[in-house]
Amino acid sequence: MSANSSGQGFQNKNRVAILAELDKEKRKLLMQNQSSTNHPGASIALSRPSLNKDFRDHAEQQHIAAQQKAALQHAHAHSSGYFITQDSAFGNLILPVLPRLDPE
Repeated sequence: MSANSSGQGFQNKNRVAILAELDKEKRKLLMQNQSSTNHPGASIALSRPSLNKDFRDHAEQQHIAAQQKAALQHAHAHSSGYFITQDSAFGNLILPVLPRLDPE
């Protein structure tokens, strides 16, 4: 159960960070919008700084790694099979390892 509670704690921290980032961007856009009403020629820049994107990508990677670890532990505990973590085009966090049997 502690794995679930630590996973939920991480999800909550991640959500709080995302909400804080969205609030910050909202304020920034509102400030830019107010300044553009004072200066009709000004335009609103909607591009995000690459630093925020890198931070978000890093947080996403950590979240995926934590999910992979939890899925792997669960699979090993509840199955007699063997599983590995590997990137999947279909979004699978873990993949089963199937032995090759020689044809008889």
